[in-house]
Amino acid sequence: MRIPFVAALACLLFAGCAPRSLPLEVVDRAAGAEVVFLGESHDNPTHHARQADFAGALKPRAVVWEMLTAENAAQITPDLIADRAALESALDWEQRGWPDFAMYYPIFQAASAARHYGAELPREQARRAREAGIATAFGGEARDYGLDRALPASEQGAREALQQEAHCNALPERMLAPMVGIQRLRDAMLARAALRALRETGGPVVVITGNGHARKDWGAPAHIARVAPGVRVFSLGQTEGGQTEGGQTEDGQGAGSYDAVLDADAPARDDPCEAFRGMNPAPASVPSPAAAE
Repeated sequence: MRIPFVAALACLLFAGCAPRSLPLEVVDRAAGAEVVFLGESHDNPTHHARQADFAGALKPRAVVWEMLTAENAAQITPDLIADRAALESALDWEQRGWPDFAMYYPIFQAASAARHYGAELPREQARRAREAGIATAFGGEARDYGLDRALPASEQGAREALQQEAHCNALPERMLAPMVGIQRLRDAMLARAALRALRETGGPVVVITGNGHARKDWGAPAHIARVAPGVRVFSLGQTEGGQTEGGQTEDGQGAGSYDAVLDADAPARDDPCEAFRGMNPAPASVPSPAAAE
């Protein structure tokens, strides 16, 4: 598993194509893993530039996308990736609510030879989760992934607090537990897709996802550790102004939730809490895939 790092180092020294933003020590550690989670804030262009650089350095055989359903991903071919407009249209990217495709397209280009997998929660499965519970929605492997039982009270409380904070402390309390449940379901779906990709391609596998899902303590990597403890996993968190779930240390080492953390400036944003001001509490529902991750 050292070959991708050697290739990246050769590129740096001889070809003048060093990754823009990647410490070589972090690339080296990631190259030793079979599954590499690359966290992000969904609307941060620097985070996505780094993900593209990682994909170029690691040369994954598979990429798992939080943003795509299995059906979306099955359409992707090298020829489709070569046509940005056609790819964006085929994936219904804008209609499905994800940020500007221009930020994500370089990742597809960097991994054009890889096989692509989708792990997004389809609407019908989300409806089933609301009505019958996340274990039923996930299917026969729910017990293996721990979805048939409640979280420890401390973790449940911490995760509900994060959801509330991410939604400007404007959510009715009754919404928090279902939202945490849906996040657990998405974590498990990402882990299952990553393990399938590893099994079918031999890896390495890169997973493109929000920072919350990339957490090693309770996100998708934790599910892999439970279901397939022998699989080598590396998780990168990406901060804005030094702040992300799980924290960071000055040398970029993860502070418990990630193996490494890299920082970037936050993009200019409108006040995310403006939409909540003056609104009546909404009924419980599944959060959008771009929220609180």
